[in-house]
Amino acid sequence: MHLVTFLYVATTARLAELRREAERGDSPVPTAVIIAGLVAAGIAVTTLVMTKAKAWMDGIPTK
Repeated sequence: MHLVTFLYVATTARLAELRREAERGDSPVPTAVIIAGLVAAGIAVTTLVMTKAKAWMDGIPTK
């Protein structure tokens, strides 16, 4: 019975400790996902601009 009491007290103490340390900062995973999304958007915009510029340059008549 003493073992059950010890485990209960240890678990309760650990849960109380975890509740006190609520602010641990942001996980790096969402930040990495946001950065990857921004990189993909930047590549897409750059590709679009390059395609439009090439089409515009190809449309200029030569002498």
